[in-house]
Amino acid sequence: MTFSRSKPSRMTGLLIVFEGLDQSGKQTQAERLRDHFASLGRETRLLSFPDYSTAIGAEISRALQGEREYAADTLQLLYVANRYEQRGLIEGLVANGTIVICDRYLASSIAYGEAQGLDGAWLREIQRFLPPPDLTILLDIAPETAVQRKSADRDRYERDLALLSRVRESYRHQSEQTEWIRVDGERPKGDVSADVIAAAAKLLARR
Repeated sequence: MTFSRSKPSRMTGLLIVFEGLDQSGKQTQAERLRDHFASLGRETRLLSFPDYSTAIGAEISRALQGEREYAADTLQLLYVANRYEQRGLIEGLVANGTIVICDRYLASSIAYGEAQGLDGAWLREIQRFLPPPDLTILLDIAPETAVQRKSADRDRYERDLALLSRVRESYRHQSEQTEWIRVDGERPKGDVSADVIAAAAKLLARR
């Protein structure tokens, strides 16, 4: 009698995204989640948008520092194009079982674009060919907290409290969608991390 040996199933890759105002702790929590997955033996890759290493990313940096003047729609097109530059990388990593963790992604253009009067439906449409996140984590803080955490060297967005309030409102509205969680980012880093890791564990359990 012969027995067939089943091939081990490949681990499922994931795309997990952190969103929120600047200084909400996105980078810190993304790094902590990466380290958590690494401790479980999972391949992980940390990405951040905008990616200033590309030509488009460099142009975005100039605009944020006031060296360029772009209309709101043009600037968001640059942000979106910057993500499309990495579409193939993200798709390849996830297909090979890697957990990709992004500091900002699709929802940032919607939040900041809507805050500047752009149409949210249009911002979603132009990003529909980008890989969708499996989980988006909103680290929710007040605009005043963002300013307190970074009192100097703020870019054009970080200096505008009224704009940041509208951005936060858009983020909160988006977080009502499925595959989102909203985490109170005003708390100590350890408490935030505990909620983030718990949400990631639930996601893994469903796969």
